[in-house]
Amino acid sequence: MPKITYIDSEGTSREVEAKNGTSIMEAAVQNMIPGIDADCGGACACATCHVYVADEWASKLSPKDDMEESMLDFAEEVQENSRLSCQLLMSDELDGIVVTTPESQ
Repeated sequence: MPKITYIDSEGTSREVEAKNGTSIMEAAVQNMIPGIDADCGGACACATCHVYVADEWASKLSPKDDMEESMLDFAEEVQENSRLSCQLLMSDELDGIVVTTPESQ
């Protein structure tokens, strides 16, 4: 199974495995990763699963759609590499992806 590394705002790293097709948000919730609240449960209706994707992974992700762009307007400290983890589905191509959670959601 592909692996995801979550790094929190204090620098603590946690690695988990995720089945293909599972969102990075779902894997975080299933593994009790702090910093990803996922208030809407993955419906892209909030921004509480906001993460920063490590630069080397950006080109492997599908582009943000209009809904994700709109929801990121509600996130704090948005950066160029900001994504909603509910919109990022795991695949073998993303094995080893690294995401960092913001200081607050």
